[in-house]
Amino acid sequence: MNTEGQILRLMKRKIYITPLLFGLFLVSSLSYSQEQNTAEEDNASVYLEDYSDEFQEKFFEALKQKGIENYDKAIHLFLDCKKLDPETKAVDHELAKVYRETKQLDLAQDYAINAVNSDPENIWYLQNLVTILNLKQSGISEVASRIPSEDINLKQNLALVYYQMENYQSAIQVLNTLKNSAFTENLNSKLKMGLKEQEENTETFSFSTTVNSDSTTNETGTIDHYRYNIENIIRAKNFLILDTVAKEALENYPAQPYFYYARGLALNTKKRYREAASILEESLDYMLDDISLANKIYKELSTAYTGLNNSVKANIYLRKIRPGF
Repeated sequence: MNTEGQILRLMKRKIYITPLLFGLFLVSSLSYSQEQNTAEEDNASVYLEDYSDEFQEKFFEALKQKGIENYDKAIHLFLDCKKLDPETKAVDHELAKVYRETKQLDLAQDYAINAVNSDPENIWYLQNLVTILNLKQSGISEVASRIPSEDINLKQNLALVYYQMENYQSAIQVLNTLKNSAFTENLNSKLKMGLKEQEENTETFSFSTTVNSDSTTNETGTIDHYRYNIENIIRAKNFLILDTVAKEALENYPAQPYFYYARGLALNTKKRYREAASILEESLDYMLDDISLANKIYKELSTAYTGLNNSVKANIYLRKIRPGF
């Protein structure tokens, strides 16, 4: 959904996405990418054929305002839509996303839960809820009593969401609660491959850091240790390892913007642009006066939004880069 015209075309035909069929497609496709994921998310959430002209006008304008980061205006318009039709699940989903962008995570969580309850089989609504919970450093168990957590389709979607986020252990835990089927066998196979790759990356990283560490940076687990190793990994262009190490560094030091930059860089190289944009924008909350690092973050943000076909935001961040640093 890149233009208002595309949205209008979507209104003229019914779009149905069966989560189970989508899931089987996901686990059988080696090349399924994040940008396809996000495009499907937007398409699946805007079937508005039965709504009034006033509702549609406000909804489209809200999407436009969200796209140019005018979040207060977007929230106001989405809330107007909510007044016009309180039961519209797409509005709850969009409000959850906008509140997530503005770091109002409690509100984001509430609207995300509303969206999931209105359509428990919608994988995009569940994905958004899990993303918000991750930002709150929480888990699905915290809201299990507020959603139909025992629904089979929801469980299958949850396993897929965890797989997509490379949270393989959580995906396995969910699969262990499901009966054996073609779905569980296919996803289990994918998860084993993912775990093997993670283990290989960890082993390679451990060997590399043992060989390359010097006396000033070899105290494992310090900020300097992580930064030294990440810089070496970036120079070596080993982006698979970079993602693993940067993620670990962020878990230990969540206020270090350099680690957000490193994770965003890794995600961009894997074409996981939506995740990259979210991580990189979060880093801006911790930036002080490091212009060189800010330039790197803005460059990666421009790359992420270019990958998401959002030229407006890509250019916004490109113009923020200050030459000479």
